[in-house]
Amino acid sequence: MTSIHPVHVNLIVPCYNEEAVLPETSRQLLAMLGKLQAQGRIDMESSVTFVDDGSRDRTWQMIEELSRKDPRVHGIKLSRNQGHQNALLAGLLSARGDVLVSLDADLQDDIEAIPRMLDEYERGADIVYGVRARRDTDTMFKRWTARAYYGLLRKFGVDIVPDHADFRLMSRRSLDALRDFREVNLFLRGIIPMLGFRTAIVTYDRLSRFAGESKYPVLKMLALALNGIFSFSTVPLQWITVFGFVLSAASMAIGMWALFIRFATNLAIPGWASTVIPMYFLGGLQLLALGIIGGYLSRIYSETKQRPRFIIEKSI
Repeated sequence: MTSIHPVHVNLIVPCYNEEAVLPETSRQLLAMLGKLQAQGRIDMESSVTFVDDGSRDRTWQMIEELSRKDPRVHGIKLSRNQGHQNALLAGLLSARGDVLVSLDADLQDDIEAIPRMLDEYERGADIVYGVRARRDTDTMFKRWTARAYYGLLRKFGVDIVPDHADFRLMSRRSLDALRDFREVNLFLRGIIPMLGFRTAIVTYDRLSRFAGESKYPVLKMLALALNGIFSFSTVPLQWITVFGFVLSAASMAIGMWALFIRFATNLAIPGWASTVIPMYFLGGLQLLALGIIGGYLSRIYSETKQRPRFIIEKSI
């Protein structure tokens, strides 16, 4: 299906220390643009925008070199490392284009899905999600934790698309709506579905990383996961209340058991059961409750300061 009027497409690619993969990524993305331009589906101004998220290697220098060689390559350099979600947002809110497609620099997102995303856009979808049909390239641990996490978020009432990361197409209308969301603690996978508009899904097979190493180790993945829960659900706070009632009942039962042992048997160690068990049990759960409340308070603190989510040092 060919669009009557070719659209201006911009591919948004956040980068952090991606010098190993950048030459191949740019080659494949520019080839895809050339193919779509030859078909008359996108206009000749369509481009690729790399967002350098404070890389410590030669990523920005390589982006500048690529831009000099091909005018379809643009770059945005952030003043410091702000994290993947903020770098992605910087690209989405700063780049030109009727349609923006965001994808990672590691080539694990199959760019052959982009024409099918454009098909859905031409059919009227403002947001098209790239959803992984399989996760064969992930470790068993990552597959299991990802499925468990998506299931947990949905049980918490968070509107999220399972097996979707940040490979998506967005129309200019949906991007203008995204601009009104001012969260500092970003979790775009939860924010985008809140925009409304017509959506569609395109499935693809997740590929192996072309080169380099993952920029999302376990601790960063855990931080992103917690941010998704704290930013979109108050269920953990409700759980604290439930735990309070359960603990009250459990403490009463333990107290009755300690009295039974004390007065009905000769097995009691004076003061041990009634002191040690409730102390450790209640102490651990109190720390858990404080940790959950602290998670929400820290995010409230970040939001009230209203610091900029990113600062652009240079753009080309």
